[in-house]
Amino acid sequence: MSKIVLTGGGTAGHVTPNLALLPALNKEGFKITYVGSYDGIEKQLATDQGLNYVGVATGKFRRYLDVKNLTDPFKVVKGFNEAKKFLKDYKPDVVFSKGGFVSVPVVRAAAALKIPCIIHESDMTPGLANKLCYGAAKKVCCNFPETVSKLPAGKAVHTGTPIRAELFTGDTARGKAFCGFTDDKPVLMVTGGSLGAVAVNKALREALPLLLPTFNVCHLCGKNKKDESLEGTKGYVQFEYIKDEMKDLFAMADVIISRAGANAICEIVALKKPNILIPLPAKSSRGDQLLNAESFASQGYSKVLDQDTLSPELLADTVSAVYEDRDSYIHAMEKSTMQNAIPVIISLIKNTIGK
Repeated sequence: MSKIVLTGGGTAGHVTPNLALLPALNKEGFKITYVGSYDGIEKQLATDQGLNYVGVATGKFRRYLDVKNLTDPFKVVKGFNEAKKFLKDYKPDVVFSKGGFVSVPVVRAAAALKIPCIIHESDMTPGLANKLCYGAAKKVCCNFPETVSKLPAGKAVHTGTPIRAELFTGDTARGKAFCGFTDDKPVLMVTGGSLGAVAVNKALREALPLLLPTFNVCHLCGKNKKDESLEGTKGYVQFEYIKDEMKDLFAMADVIISRAGANAICEIVALKKPNILIPLPAKSSRGDQLLNAESFASQGYSKVLDQDTLSPELLADTVSAVYEDRDSYIHAMEKSTMQNAIPVIISLIKNTIGK
């Protein structure tokens, strides 16, 4: 039986594509272990899937001045040693990494032990953590064809992103029942990712008086970001985080508002849901979400709003406009050439082990 280690974390976007591979890996007979940080979101998501989980120390790589930049490198070294000890004992045939700072000590330790690694880059431009792992990788997968030229020659493979199969099995009636929506109003679903998005949450809540006469609103607001004063508001429901019911919420959604993280928007396009993207601004990120959103808007998949110019009126007007023009967005997404990466990645994994 071949053994594989999955790694990646920090946010759900660095974990869910790994979990999307599980049915295919199980079908191929792999023994699977997930290696991540001690208590990151990846631990909860992996153990919820019944995976064996191993935690190691991790340090975040920041592009800005922070006192933790002086201490986190020592955490990375500790994590490298912990990962190396585990991998030496476990002897996996291959490591598959979805990126995030969690993955760096694991991938570098695997390389030190001559264990082959495959890494996956979600965004248009490669992230720092993945860049630090290029030298250790046999192959570097990516979502966007534009990314191939930015990756090491001979290693880049345009695969697309792994999409969770269960997302295609959602039921609209179950989703509405879960949210308590009993009328026939169209449903707006709003998500800022697993960590939530303060600016998106604020804009959405300020726009509720303008939205609720026409739409039911399902709001995934992030951990500890509920507004208790809005509990019981007719037509509005808020959740910190959703796991098993996500497929049903997607199914019932007529319009989705989302950040522009690559995995999230690839799922939205795969499900052909009209959407509004509010990417993280450049001052708060390395600009990858802006590029992702620009690409999707240019292909007719999405409408993009600037976080810095958001107002309740603009948000409400845009939701109404996208809903009215929903057929054109759906038609554009139906023509998408984006592929489901799972068969391609499984083939890469098997070929890497074979070599």
